[in-house]
Amino acid sequence: MRGADPKGHSMTKFPLALALLSVTTPLAAQPNQPSLEQFHDALRIRPDQEQAWRSFELASRPDEREEARRQSAFQRMGSMRSPQRIDLSIQMMRADLDQMERQASALKELYAALSPDQQESFDRETLPPAR
Repeated sequence: MRGADPKGHSMTKFPLALALLSVTTPLAAQPNQPSLEQFHDALRIRPDQEQAWRSFELASRPDEREEARRQSAFQRMGSMRSPQRIDLSIQMMRADLDQMERQASALKELYAALSPDQQESFDRETLPPAR
């Protein structure tokens, strides 16, 4: 699906996961998603916006250590009792929330650095797909 900005430029639709970033799967690890480089180009990031973009990009990349911890936790769950599983699930959710808060901060910093036209494009292109 393609959208056009007010100046007639077209951009690939960037699902909600790009803007709000998935809790369980980092943006860069999501299948069938446009790359961050494509989103950078589509937004036409200016040199004065690069630092905010880099922060956003860094926050959007998967954390390999966190992913390894998550995989290990899921593997251990089979040998745990229910109270232990729920405690581990809560720990994982807290880690997800921490990551989401870091991503939100970087997204807000980038968004504030964008021009009104770029913000419009960001908003439009990150709408969730219709269900």
